[in-house]
Amino acid sequence: MDEKMPEVFVIEDEESISKLVCMYLEKSQIKPYPFYNAEDALKALSTGQKLDLLILDLNLPGMSGFDFLKEFREMFKAEIPVMIVSARDADEDIINGLQYGADEFVTKPFSPSVLVARVQANLRRKNLSKTTSEDVIEFGDYTLLLNSCVLKKDGKKIPLSTKEYDVLEYLIKNAGTVLSPEKIFNDVWKVQYGDITAVAVYVQRLRKKLEADPSNAQYIKTEFGKGYIFNKDFIK
Repeated sequence: MDEKMPEVFVIEDEESISKLVCMYLEKSQIKPYPFYNAEDALKALSTGQKLDLLILDLNLPGMSGFDFLKEFREMFKAEIPVMIVSARDADEDIINGLQYGADEFVTKPFSPSVLVARVQANLRRKNLSKTTSEDVIEFGDYTLLLNSCVLKKDGKKIPLSTKEYDVLEYLIKNAGTVLSPEKIFNDVWKVQYGDITAVAVYVQRLRKKLEADPSNAQYIKTEFGKGYIFNKDFIK
């Protein structure tokens, strides 16, 4: 039996861009579902339509991309990767998108082939299957499953976006070492250009999920003027 094609929602109100993205996805054996507004996408989700990844514009008629993303994350938490593709490139927009639960923020204009490559990378991470021998790192009450890219606390899965997991794994594997935001961004995002303020956004999000008191972090500590350090004393 042929492997099921990944299914991707493309919420984009500019028809020419939507068709271009869908064409490139289809060439890569990914099934796109185009929507020209957020309301139609929500209706499809309410009827049980499944998806593996979401591509989302922010400037949409009716419900904005931000409002849709907030509702979407309430429905699906962090298990479905979200890629924002927008002409809005202000720091505030990028930070808000990441805080609302997006995994990536791609600015227009973009290369369709690069966009599809990023889609494929997110799908690979999402669908990475567990192996019979799971590599784990334990810290505090948490267990990080390296093969399946999952964080658990007392056996219960803690929802993490793809990039949240990447940042956490990187910090843990470099526990005890002070890492500058620039180094974290370069090693985790692996792009030549970008906004390193995203690092602070993801550290903040991780602290909210890991720390009993995020304002007094015990796992991911800040070395002022230098960067972040994962407390190696918690690693078992």
